[in-house]
Amino acid sequence: MFESFSLIIALAAGFSFINHKFLKLPTTVGLMIMALILAIVVIGSQSIFPEVYNFFCQIVLDLDFSSLLLDVMLSFLLFAGAMHINIHELQKEKLPVFLFATFGVLISTFIVGGLLYFFCSLINSPLSFLECLLFGALISPTDPIAVLSILQQSKISESLQLKIEGESLFNDGVGVVVFASILAIIFAEGEAVGVAEIGELFLVEAVGGLIYGLALGYFGYLFLRAVDDDPKTCILITLATAMGGYSLSMILHVSGPLAMVVGGLFIGNKLSAPTFDHNSREVVYLFWEMLDDVLNAVLFVLVGLIIHTLNIEKNFLLIGFVTIFIVLIARFISVGIPFSLLKHPEGRPLKTITMLSWGGLRGGISVALALSLSDNLSKDFIVFITYIVVVFSIIVQGLTVGKLVKKLGLG
Repeated sequence: MFESFSLIIALAAGFSFINHKFLKLPTTVGLMIMALILAIVVIGSQSIFPEVYNFFCQIVLDLDFSSLLLDVMLSFLLFAGAMHINIHELQKEKLPVFLFATFGVLISTFIVGGLLYFFCSLINSPLSFLECLLFGALISPTDPIAVLSILQQSKISESLQLKIEGESLFNDGVGVVVFASILAIIFAEGEAVGVAEIGELFLVEAVGGLIYGLALGYFGYLFLRAVDDDPKTCILITLATAMGGYSLSMILHVSGPLAMVVGGLFIGNKLSAPTFDHNSREVVYLFWEMLDDVLNAVLFVLVGLIIHTLNIEKNFLLIGFVTIFIVLIARFISVGIPFSLLKHPEGRPLKTITMLSWGGLRGGISVALALSLSDNLSKDFIVFITYIVVVFSIIVQGLTVGKLVKKLGLG
């Protein structure tokens, strides 16, 4: 595993250098494009250099992308992303963020699942309705890692950026809970799973995660406040909060992603108080910014390389491309319905809904959830169509977000 991770770090560094000096694309997009090209070259050389092909396959298998992201990297990435969000500004957008991250995810899950099931029925593809809903749950949340990385370079208006960033941070945890709920129904093996059981699971996971994250942030800050003149100890405390807090959330069966977001928001905004030591604050912020950049680079290089391990069949391609449009339609509706319930003093709701729809990027978390499925749940098929949607989202949507902002006048 160490050798595989070392090589991924080396590839990420090399790709970052090429992107910075020559391509000058958004980092997330540039790294993923180069990783995809490398993976395609590796696939093409399989018959000529089988050792090289097997070597790269083994790297991805050794690292176990799903476990690496969901059990290790996600805690750091969410904590780091939340630390740099101004909670006072976020409060101004709390209602749309709440609606998008909860009702929006649920609406999108059922629209994606329903439309995908309808299309699969037309072409006689053996995919059950619950499996389609499972795909809807894993693809509906926008990816905070991809969103935060790309929006920083799009020069979007602050209000709209906060809506998209806030939603992406919170709907990730909600999406994981919905995903787990549908899995529980599938594995009930004929036993009735009532609304009460699903409601209890959602309450414990989601609400419990929010409360736990608040407590985690509060006690973490108490320790930081006691040693605010020692930057190194402050860094260790924030690391312990993120790593230990995420591990404990698994034991407590509460949402670790939501806990990391709330804990990161709390600590990040408390550190910005004038009473906190300025030097320690800057060192802690710089550390988490650097860690965030490194892990982002690793994540999207891995996402690009995974393509050569996928099981691809002809009918997968057709359904995959149709699914892109299904996901975009579901995103537009799931954002439009909650947004219609809000006041719009700016007088341009359709433009805002369009931007929210196109700017809601999917990323590595969706791929990791798909890879975590067991083989008896049409895993190969779900992983492939998830990958198609994610690649389109990051490359096509990611490259055009800035242009759409200018065209709609939302800068």
